Amino acid sequence: MSHPNFPPGRRTGLCAAALLISTSLLLGGCAAGPNSEAKAADAKEEKKVDAVPVEVAVANHRAVAASYTGTAALEPRAESQVVAKTSGVALAVLVEEGQRVTAGQPLVRLDPDRARLAVAQSEAQMRKLENDYQRAQKLVGQQLVSAASVDQLRYDLENVRAQYRLATLELSYTTVVAPISGVIASRSIKTGNFVQINTPIFRIVDNSQLEATLNVPERELATLRAGQPVTLTADALPGQSFTGTVDRIAPVVDSGSGTFRVVSAFNGTEHALQPGMFGRIRIDYDQRADALVVPRLALLDDGEPAVFRVREGKVARVPVKLGYAEGPWVEIREGLAAGDRIVTAGKVALRDGTSVQIIADPTASKAKPATVAAATPADKAGSQQ
Repeated sequence: MSHPNFPPGRRTGLCAAALLISTSLLLGGCAAGPNSEAKAADAKEEKKVDAVPVEVAVANHRAVAASYTGTAALEPRAESQVVAKTSGVALAVLVEEGQRVTAGQPLVRLDPDRARLAVAQSEAQMRKLENDYQRAQKLVGQQLVSAASVDQLRYDLENVRAQYRLATLELSYTTVVAPISGVIASRSIKTGNFVQINTPIFRIVDNSQLEATLNVPERELATLRAGQPVTLTADALPGQSFTGTVDRIAPVVDSGSGTFRVVSAFNGTEHALQPGMFGRIRIDYDQRADALVVPRLALLDDGEPAVFRVREGKVARVPVKLGYAEGPWVEIREGLAAGDRIVTAGKVALRDGTSVQIIADPTASKAKPATVAAATPADKAGSQQ
């Protein structure tokens, strides 16, 4: 039905304009939904970005030992440089490097001819003076010899006897013997060599008992004592550790360095340890069987000992009282409880009250990933629809 106030052409134009406005409003209303959802997602993403990603560890109980650590080289308790006490040609070398010898065992035989002749000469003079002295004693009673002559013969006889003993001693030096029991560490002589007197020809080390000497600061003087257990690891023997004891402690502190000497002893016959090896030594002087510990990495480097504890997605700076430290662990005497989550990585960007996002939570249940995995196919099905 036509309106009496509008001509037919004008009514057609008004209808077209109304249809265009309605279409525009409808399209604008449809587009508003996705844009609002995108803005909400962006806001959530900004909230997530504000949370600092961190790694955490859990404070728990374990055994921890109080110890002092240091480095030292292993040395034999007994060592001897064997020298020739007389000169001569080496007729026979009786031992080689690496061979174990006992005290008094012959090592080298030198040419003894000259020493034997000296012994024979001294012996002949001694025998002659002994006979002269015996005859003079018989004649002095008959007053045929003066008492002064008899005394002079006695002194000459004692002098020759001393020369004879000296020549005999020189002859014994032609056989070089081991002064101590041990292992031949080095040999610097060959058969046929001419050996000068006081020339080093062997080095013997007694590796049955090895020692390591530490120069310990004087603040540890009250904690260390003889008999405490010692653990040693050697660079030459990776993956192995050796046990020993504190053998002796120097009774005085060196005023120049402020240290005192602590000598640890190790049994060399039961282990693969050798003199000269460089080792890391740990002396345990106390033990706590059930100490509350956290990783050393959790400690803050800003003065007083403190850690960042995570609760309800935020961190709090907690001062702590430290106890013993062993390896990567440090004991917490006060400030934390068992089960507290402590930040170990990402501490630099944190302040008291900062929101955090835990990357790997050691307290998370192992069943949680399975639940997420089970929900994944349903999510995939929803996305396909």
